[in-house]
Amino acid sequence: MLTNDVIIDAFKRIKEEVHDATEGLSLEQLAFRPDKSANSIGWLVWHLTRIQDDHIAGTTNKPQVWNEDWRKQFKVPFATTATGWGQTAAEVAQVQVETKLLLSYYDAVHTATVAYVKSLTEADYEVVVDKRWNPPVTLAVRLVSVISDDLQHVGQAAYIRGLLK
Repeated sequence: MLTNDVIIDAFKRIKEEVHDATEGLSLEQLAFRPDKSANSIGWLVWHLTRIQDDHIAGTTNKPQVWNEDWRKQFKVPFATTATGWGQTAAEVAQVQVETKLLLSYYDAVHTATVAYVKSLTEADYEVVVDKRWNPPVTLAVRLVSVISDDLQHVGQAAYIRGLLK
């Protein structure tokens, strides 16, 4: 189905960019912030992964990948439901993670996302998944929103990586 193929292609491109922005970086480089109010590469990738995990799980009524022991491995002092949205600069600084763990979590979420999208029918895209907005959010709109958010944050991570050079 063309719609599924296009959505999966978008998520695969995000995966490539996430890996390009993070692979080979040290813990210190992942935690680097251009100033004390800025986000780090590690936080940006953690956040975009948490948003994708949260939003996809929210449309499937399945548990988030985060709850499969990833939260314990990351050792962040946040609520289980935290996605990074609205976090303070001090909270951003608390995301200290090695590249391998960060990418392992990202890849697990990516795998779950692609499997879910492969299962969709054209009719599924029109299903309302969030009535809190006006107009209510359909699955198609939610997926585009996740893709947009991911692309913005991985672009920011790539920019910060460029500053490291």
